[in-house]
This record gives sequence, structure tokens and C-alpha cells, in this order.
Amino acid sequence: MFLFSSLPVLLLCVVTASYSEIKTCEDAQKTCSVITCGIPVTNGTPGRDGRDGPKGEKGEPGPGLRGSQGPPGKMGPPGNIGKTGPLGPKGQKGDPGDTSGVEAKLANLEGQIRILKSELDHVKKLQTFSLGKKSRKKLYVTNGEMMPFSKVKTLCAELQATVATPKNAEENKAIQDMAPNVAFLGITDEVTEGQFMYVTGGRMTYSNWKSNEPNDHGSGEDCVILQRDGLWNDISCSSSFLAVCEFPA
Repeated sequence: MFLFSSLPVLLLCVVTASYSEIKTCEDAQKTCSVITCGIPVTNGTPGRDGRDGPKGEKGEPGPGLRGSQGPPGKMGPPGNIGKTGPLGPKGQKGDPGDTSGVEAKLANLEGQIRILKSELDHVKKLQTFSLGKKSRKKLYVTNGEMMPFSKVKTLCAELQATVATPKNAEENKAIQDMAPNVAFLGITDEVTEGQFMYVTGGRMTYSNWKSNEPNDHGSGEDCVILQRDGLWNDISCSSSFLAVCEFPA
């Protein structure tokens, strides 16, 4: 009987306690952003590492023995080249070298030179046959052009030759046979009127003048030409005639 009369009082205490817990939770929510009421609390995941702090000052050397030396560092850039040092003492004379190889090469070169000379002589003969006329030790060549005497002298000088100058009947005939037209000869009286001389210097030792020549017609004929018949005539140096050059053969 006592049990049933106490039951309402017991229920009232339970309700009052539950309400007190709910009220306490609501009051806590007003002051906390997150709170779990009636649920067991567990640890969350670890947060991110914080930033490194400033580097501290160098500490004092620690006690004990010093460690072994580390390996050498990388090689630095090369320095400037120093001045040349003084010459050392002269060494002893060496053993004679083997000259057999040099002598063989020299003999080979000499053989090649002989071949080249032979070929050059052959070319000269072909040149004489195709371009000019040879008389003893002279070679007469023409380019077939007509020009004043001053240009003939310049042309022959550039070729390391002189204007064709016959000094005997044989040379005169050689030039006559080679020249296809009237040609200048290397003879003038430009220095002294009436005194014809070779352009290379010296008085004439041979002549083959045409009858009544030279006559200095018009007081201006200081040069000499070789006509197609082989005879000579004095003529003006400004006139244009065939250029014939003379080379030593």
C-alpha cells in the first residue's frame, strides 16, 4: 500500500530531473557554438602543422671531441694564366734522327719537278705552234688587235715582253710570216729626230727600209711599221697598227 502511494512522487522527481537536464543543455547552447548534449565526446582529427618560427641564434659548441673533416667541395673556376717562367738549362744533344723517310720524300719531289718541267716544255712548244712564231731564242706573239704604239708598249710590258724588234733578216721574216697585218716594230726616233733606236735601248744593228724611207713625212713620223712585204716604213705613233710582242724563248 505504501508502494503505490509513493509512485506519483517518484515520477514527479524523474520528470523534474529530466527537465533540469534539458534546461541546462539549452542554456549551454546559448553560450557555446557547438555542444553535444547527452552524447559521449570523442577526439577529432589532428590539425595542420603550424608555421616555422624564426631561426634561433647559433649555440655554443657542444662538449666532446671534434668530428672528422668532411669531403672536399667542388673545384672552383681556373685562375688567370701566370707569367712565363725563365728558360731552363739547355738539354743534352739528342741522337741523330732517321732521315731515310725525308730523303725518300725529297727524291719523290725531285721526280715530280722533272715531270712538271717536261710538261711545261711541251706546253711551250704547243703555244709556239698555235699562237706565235719562233726564231732562234725569240718568240713573237700577237693578239690580233690594232692600237696606237703607246698601247702596244703597255700591252707587251704587262705580259713581261717587249714590242717585236727584228735584229736580223731571219727575225724580220719570222715576224712577217706570223703577222696577219701591218705591225708596229719596237723602233723609234722619238728621242732624236732621224736617229732610230730600239725601244729597249741601243742603236739599230739591222734595217730593212722601203725605198726612199724613212722620210719623216709631215714632220711627225717617229715610229716604224713592218709592211706585209717585209719592208719598213716610218709612220705616226698615234696611228693604229697590229700589236706584236716579243718573248725570250
